[in-house]
Amino acid sequence: MPKTAKSGAAKKSELPSTLRKSDAKAQRTFAKAHDAAAKEYGEGERAHRVAYSALKHSYEKVGDHWEPKDEKGPSDDRARSGGPHAKGKTAEGVNANASKKHLLDVARRLDIPGRSSMTKDDLVSAIEKANRRESARNR
Repeated sequence: MPKTAKSGAAKKSELPSTLRKSDAKAQRTFAKAHDAAAKEYGEGERAHRVAYSALKHSYEKVGDHWEPKDEKGPSDDRARSGGPHAKGKTAEGVNANASKKHLLDVARRLDIPGRSSMTKDDLVSAIEKANRRESARNR
């Protein structure tokens, strides 16, 4: 089912809940990428993966919504390798390539305990977990 209206705007009723709480550009990015992928590959999981991949190049997931990244680019090893047989672990929307300072700021905003003594990998995992918890709570 198309995620964009004839005007090019995203159909909010067709978007995942985390995108409904995000800005209009994030919604358009996901919707247009999804529609293009659905036209190419058919409706389904692959179209969703392509749309999220496009979104994660410009946005990162913080809690239950998506926020613009300071710098565009892949957010984790899986996004960097790309393609239908991507290698590496996904960071579930967390910008794992960001600086430790940035990850600490996100962890502080999500009120993650013990963040000051965590390594960068620990911060990414803790933010993933906090994002899942926050999204589930706000559905």
